[in-house]
Amino acid sequence: MNNEIWVMSSAFDALSLPEVIAHAKTAGMQGIDLCVFRRDTDRNDHVATHLNYTNFGLEEARRTLDSFNEAGLHLSVGAFDNLIGGALAERIKNQNHLLRLIRIAYLLGGNANDVTVGTFVGYNHELGQEENGFQKNLDEYYRIFKPIIQYAEDLGVTVIYENCPMEGWRTAGYTSTFNNLTGVLAARKLMYAMIPSAAHGEIYDPSHDVWQHTNPVAVIQASDMQRIRRIHVKATRNLHTLSRTLWGGMYPVQQVDKLLAEKASVPLPANAWDRHHYEAMLPGFGGSDSMDWRAFVDTLKARNYAGPFEIENEAANSKATGNMAAVMQGYEATRLFLAPMLWPLTDQGYQHGTDNWQPLQHVTTKDIPVVKMEQLM
Repeated sequence: MNNEIWVMSSAFDALSLPEVIAHAKTAGMQGIDLCVFRRDTDRNDHVATHLNYTNFGLEEARRTLDSFNEAGLHLSVGAFDNLIGGALAERIKNQNHLLRLIRIAYLLGGNANDVTVGTFVGYNHELGQEENGFQKNLDEYYRIFKPIIQYAEDLGVTVIYENCPMEGWRTAGYTSTFNNLTGVLAARKLMYAMIPSAAHGEIYDPSHDVWQHTNPVAVIQASDMQRIRRIHVKATRNLHTLSRTLWGGMYPVQQVDKLLAEKASVPLPANAWDRHHYEAMLPGFGGSDSMDWRAFVDTLKARNYAGPFEIENEAANSKATGNMAAVMQGYEATRLFLAPMLWPLTDQGYQHGTDNWQPLQHVTTKDIPVVKMEQLM
């Protein structure tokens, strides 16, 4: 293998794009998955905006490509919000923002430069509470995403879904923590059957399956490898706590009356994300996690995965510290952890081979206007 190792820019939320590029180079990376969230998003966790999406045209695309080529880096773009549920006004904004990012990816060369667009699908809980609610969410996905994927296909761009269930996306008072349709492989397979286009695929993050007690190796073996365009590198350490003993590992910890819980000596969730008995980590940084990374990478190798491994830093001992030196240590440690599994051995140790490195090409010569969902539906 000689896969590139990238960073996802969410951990650099306080930095400008030139600073993100400089930090990625310092950490020894070969690419950046640029977060380009709406500046008025209603999300408040792990968000960043590293491109000026409101005034992005051919000239901005040219400067961006030149900056990344000068640094010897590749790139993609993404924003991760609820596109089929939540407040109607917000979901329409999210849908229109995704269309903006598809246009930006087109201006950056799209599939010719392997510039993909990352997104969530989200979940509609009003439909989900009804009988056959999961199927109704699939139907809503089809209604919204069929024109989006057709738009991307027409522009030579690929949309890719991340598989996080977004278990803390709603408050701990809600019974269910399944808040993103793409959180299980069955849903993703059904989605591809509904919309057979090659213009959508996925970013697979094994850490989300680990806390769901699902083996990521088995997921890769059951996946259509043509759909997997990115691998997120993030680890989960499953915790064996009193909370797991009392609440079990199948359902999330539930919110009940605090005084009643104290009287019964029953632990409650500290926050909306504290419901599934795990700790977010980076592999190889600050302890062991609950996944066999060697087996996972070997399976990807056997199935000819050639895409990048993107380090998504949400670790409690790195990004969550608010200390940039600790953030960089996390990235660098994870790169070193991956290097013997991904890169050839040289006189300088395990190094990414650059013989076949391709610069980003200026392939798009025609600008196109921004479109909105109302024009596609």
